[in-house]
Amino acid sequence: MSETVTLEALPGPIELDLDHTALIIIDMQRDFLLPGGFGEALGNDVAQLQRVVEPLAALLDAARAAGMLVIHTREGHLPDLSDCPPAKLHRGAPSKRIGDPGAFGRILIRGEYGHDIVDELAPLDTEVVIDKPGKGAFYATELSKVLADNQITQLLVTGVTTEVCVHTTTREANDRGFECVVVSDCVGSYFPGFQRVGLEMIAAQGGIFGWTAPGAAIIPLLKERAPAEPAV
Repeated sequence: MSETVTLEALPGPIELDLDHTALIIIDMQRDFLLPGGFGEALGNDVAQLQRVVEPLAALLDAARAAGMLVIHTREGHLPDLSDCPPAKLHRGAPSKRIGDPGAFGRILIRGEYGHDIVDELAPLDTEVVIDKPGKGAFYATELSKVLADNQITQLLVTGVTTEVCVHTTTREANDRGFECVVVSDCVGSYFPGFQRVGLEMIAAQGGIFGWTAPGAAIIPLLKERAPAEPAV
């Protein structure tokens, strides 16, 4: 039987079964985070997202050391845009649409430099990378199968943006019976107000969509699980 650890979180403590918990890192892509990319071209302050990288890298290191399943997602589309619905394709200014040339290649197109994950959080060859055409990580992807195959029941949810892809994925997961902890300093929004309210909404009404907790509360639990360094 798996042992659980107690995580102090909002709205209250949660028992985490680390044998059946995965870390999911949502859309930490160059198009969204880097100066000159799609996010900045839309008038957003990418520094708001970049502040997530350091704490998330620390959490990722701890999860890897503990042997936790790590799943990365990337929002983007096929080069012919056949998986991008018109309602999504035609939003925004005509010169800043998905598939158009951008600073890092065609905007949000799979295989382009901008579509990939920032260097600091680059996936290992052994880690799962899920390309998703929508905001949520479950829609039109193999995520449900990956979680079922690995007997995952709880998720540590991280990435960007808090109010869009993180929220959508958390709600999708909640509807599918997963317990979700959104790691508060490892998710980010271009808009500080959305960040604050987005986190409050997760844990409202006794945890209507899940729990929130900072990485500093989670990392020690993972380090306790990590195998000891061999003696020199």
